Amino acid sequence: RRGPLSVSAAGGRWPSRGTYPGSVSAAAWWSPRLWGVHAVGALAVGVATVLGLWQLDAWQEQRAMEARDLTSATPKVFTEVMGPDDPFPGLELGRPVEVGGTWAPQGTVFISGREHDGVDGYWVVTPLTVDGGGGAAVPVVRGWVTDPAQVPAVATGEVELVGWLQPPEGTGAVDEDPSDTVLPQLRIADVIQHVDQDLYGAYVVVRDAEPGLATASLDQLPQVSATTALRNFLYAIEWWLFGAFAAFVWWRYVRDVTSMEEPEQADQPADEDASVPSAP
Repeated sequence: RRGPLSVSAAGGRWPSRGTYPGSVSAAAWWSPRLWGVHAVGALAVGVATVLGLWQLDAWQEQRAMEARDLTSATPKVFTEVMGPDDPFPGLELGRPVEVGGTWAPQGTVFISGREHDGVDGYWVVTPLTVDGGGGAAVPVVRGWVTDPAQVPAVATGEVELVGWLQPPEGTGAVDEDPSDTVLPQLRIADVIQHVDQDLYGAYVVVRDAEPGLATASLDQLPQVSATTALRNFLYAIEWWLFGAFAAFVWWRYVRDVTSMEEPEQADQPADEDASVPSAP
């Protein structure tokens, strides 16, 4: 009789379930010694996500502020909104303001190329010396006419009016005849040539035109620029890309660590070979 014949499969053992090269079991993935790695990875992804959402919210908030329509808001005192030497307050574009002072009729000019109900005409602009403005005046669009010769005279003495705050124009139009009172745009540098006093860096469109004039329309309402708060939007994308990279590094590190362990366990010899009896 021949003794028993020992045989084994694939070099002495059959691979156990879950130990094939490249496979990662759930138990290995959530091994207690990897909890620190999971904590750091989750923290990095979470922080990047939150910071990205914060930058996105800042982007949306700034665009909403720039696009807001203040034309129906409660009027503010003009001298509280800006001073004679202040730049135009962009966040107050279109806001109604209360202005008091006296007219400077010698500085009246006419802005050509202004339409009203489809009819071409002129804006009537007269500087108003502002009370409490240190002698500075603000150009005021009193209204619209088809013929400058039909403009009524301004009132004498102190006046109080409410109008919409607007920034100076800068269309690039050239004044072909600087000696007359007709201007192609309401630019402070052009208007100041017709007065002997300082001017504010803004103008006011009267809300209720005086008799003989039609109320002028607002030419500059808030519009959102394509580049408004663009930096915040790009920062949001940058944070989310960082979060995605952190998630990839987290996953790759755990996969590599657990994949190296399981092949080592698979290479260990079995306690004993499987034996089968030989034929008698």
